Amino acid sequence: MIRRIKGAKYLTKPTQPLQVDRDRSVPGLLDKMEHISLQGRNLALAQQLWLSMLQDNSVVFMGLSGALIPAGMRRLVAYLIKNRCVDVLVTTGANIFHDLHETLGRHHYIGDPKISDAELHEEKVDRMYDTFASEEEFKEAYEWIGGFATQFDNTHAYSTREFLHLLGRELSEIATEDGILTAAFKSRVPIFCPAITDSAFGVAIGLSRIEKKNPFQFDVIQDVVDMAQIVAKSRSTGVVNFGGGTTKTFIQQSEAAAAMLHNQPRGHKYAVQIITEGPEYGSYSGAEFEQSSTFGRLSKQGKSVTVRCDATIAMPLLVTSLSQTASKAMRTRKRIQFGFGQKDLQIAAP
Repeated sequence: MIRRIKGAKYLTKPTQPLQVDRDRSVPGLLDKMEHISLQGRNLALAQQLWLSMLQDNSVVFMGLSGALIPAGMRRLVAYLIKNRCVDVLVTTGANIFHDLHETLGRHHYIGDPKISDAELHEEKVDRMYDTFASEEEFKEAYEWIGGFATQFDNTHAYSTREFLHLLGRELSEIATEDGILTAAFKSRVPIFCPAITDSAFGVAIGLSRIEKKNPFQFDVIQDVVDMAQIVAKSRSTGVVNFGGGTTKTFIQQSEAAAAMLHNQPRGHKYAVQIITEGPEYGSYSGAEFEQSSTFGRLSKQGKSVTVRCDATIAMPLLVTSLSQTASKAMRTRKRIQFGFGQKDLQIAAP
């Protein structure tokens, strides 16, 4: 006789301890992780939601914060762009600077965070936690960016989306393998960088203005307009955030901006975020998606998951899994199409 216990309606699905399986693939491992708890289960749910976005023909916005490219995520992001897993990228200036740095043939190096920073400074080595790079090579990249910025027709200010598209075109002429900027240019995926001046790009173009009287200017408000138009013309949208900060906020506010411009309050249908911050201190980086629904940024029927995990752990697992489980969706999904005019972004929704 089965004893009925109090609260039985909540106690219907037992966890299933993971079992070692030497032949299990990454998708198979994540499938098993759906039946465990904590962040392991959330990571498995993140993979399922991302796959649902692709199968549902939703427009996928990806936020890339911090400096994930020195950490080795460059080829993964380029893969996502080239294989139709991402439709719009919003990133920090740091990520695109480090992408450019590697496209120019330079490297980032495995380092030791315990080495004396004073010693590294003397040797002109820059440290990003446990990753090293040459300060002299960084300065060469600054000069390259400054020179590139002098080539523009300065009859109008440039959105970061337009600037980065043209930068991707320029780098495509010299790249030996596709990085983020070149993959986005070839795949016609727009990149937005709402805080581009808070990076080496700001320093390099600022020096170009001082030393070469270069009048180049960014039009970051056009980025807001472009993002709102993309959302407004999309049947449904999904977001995948690696980290928080400006990239997360910029994607989330695009839903609110689209609603105000077109009186179409809707919210993202799917939302995934991989973050390490918590919500207790008021930073939007750590906020749960449920909070976003109060601003109309997440649909009332939307599906979301927060994975509290280092992005350099989650991204390789998620991308590897999608490369196997989403192959059909990558080939057949109806993507939003973009036309890159001199200034205005043309948008054709499926």
